[in-house]
Amino acid sequence: MITKRTDLISFRIKFYFETKFMLRLQTIREMSDSEDDDVPRLSSHALAALQEFYSEQKQQSNPGGDDKYNIGIIEENWQLSQFWYSQETALRLAKEAIAAAGECGRIACVSAPSVYQKLRELHREDFSIYIFEYDKRFAIYGEEFVFYDYNNPLDLPEKIAAHSFDIVIADPPYLSEECLRKTSETIKYLTQGKILLCTGAVMEEEAAKLLGVKMCTFIPKHTRTLGNEFRCYVNYDSGLDREISV
Repeated sequence: MITKRTDLISFRIKFYFETKFMLRLQTIREMSDSEDDDVPRLSSHALAALQEFYSEQKQQSNPGGDDKYNIGIIEENWQLSQFWYSQETALRLAKEAIAAAGECGRIACVSAPSVYQKLRELHREDFSIYIFEYDKRFAIYGEEFVFYDYNNPLDLPEKIAAHSFDIVIADPPYLSEECLRKTSETIKYLTQGKILLCTGAVMEEEAAKLLGVKMCTFIPKHTRTLGNEFRCYVNYDSGLDREISV
């Protein structure tokens, strides 16, 4: 099974342990500089940094207000093969979904939280939008969150009726035939017809076979560079095949 950014895994592991070591070393130095040798304590600078860290962690775990729809407010988890779209790509895909769904449409974002967040950031309350995600951190979005495991593609709550969405935007977490095949079962169950699939260029032939989609000229970007070429695929006349005038 190939992740979207396997080349970053070793880097992140190395970065994690190096950072942890440096923090411990700094703490030891701060403690050794204490005037009271009997009671080790952090300096005011180290304590302030620690408080800032805990504050940031709290904000990330329980964001509130409009901030909760900001892309990146929930950090990527590379173990779940999570890689967020850039702001520009998320906006382009969100606008495409709105145009494709039509007035008061229903949009399903399957393993595509960046698009869901951008849609809600646009304050389009006239649309019904659901986020289908394995990561339960996204449960902060309340009733619009649907727990989803691609290994059980049709294990969905009763409130999610078959063919009840005008468009489905899906971004399978892994570049494998199995993952795409199972995610395709979900897509075909949810959609009334329109599909916007985001996955690697290496999956083009399999995507066409499973979903009848074709590659678009628009090339999506992520917040970080992926090791595999990434593309969008649709089965309808899409704005992603047209240039946007500046």
